[in-house]
Parts: sequence; structure tokens; C-alpha cells
Amino acid sequence: MKFLLMVYTDPVLMDALPEGEFERLMRGCLQKADELRAAGVLLDSQQLEEPTAARSLRTRNGSTAVLDGPFAEAKEVFAGFNLIEAADIEEAVRIAHSFPWSRTGSIEVRPVRDMDAVRVRVGA
Repeated sequence: MKFLLMVYTDPVLMDALPEGEFERLMRGCLQKADELRAAGVLLDSQQLEEPTAARSLRTRNGSTAVLDGPFAEAKEVFAGFNLIEAADIEEAVRIAHSFPWSRTGSIEVRPVRDMDAVRVRVGA
């Protein structure tokens, strides 16, 4: 079963890390990702640019607005993701815990919906 580990970080906590700590955490994170990828557990991972580089689209009543930055203001920002394969959500949570970012934000673990099953259900 696939799970998306959505990494959220709090910029205040990230900025408060001691000198060199982000680099140390990131090296460990990348090493862990390499191990998981080699084991066939990590399917994909990406880090996102800062929220200020984003644009949000919203269409209402036939009109689309394009806004700079994220749509919602939040203390924590979506910083990246890991797409993994795990037997169940408990295993996915254990894998998420092996990454350091829950200390500077949170990691949301969410099952990925089987789109082939959705296609069958909706007749697409």
C-alpha cells in the first residue's frame, strides 16, 4: 500500500536550529532516503521551494484568481514529501518517524487512494 509522508516545517523552528544543524539533519535525511530507496520502500521524494515562490489558483463562478504564495496562512508550511510503500499505516508511521522533520514541524502520513479503483468506480 502506498502512503504519502507530507513534511511540514515551522520556519521559526528551522531558523532557531544551531549553526550547521540543518545541514546535519538534511545529510541524515538523505542517507535514510537512499537506504529506503535501495530497499524498495521509498518510491519518490521531493523538497519544495519556499512558499513565497508558489502561486495558488481558485476558480469561483467562472472566474479564476491567481494569488502569489500559498492560499492559506499557516504556522507550518508544506516543505516536501516522501511517497512510500508500506504494509499498513503503522509501518508508514514508523518510517515517517525515521526522518528528523517532526522536530521542526510535522509529518502527515496519509494513505494514497488507488486511482485504478477510482477509474473503475466512475467508469473512466
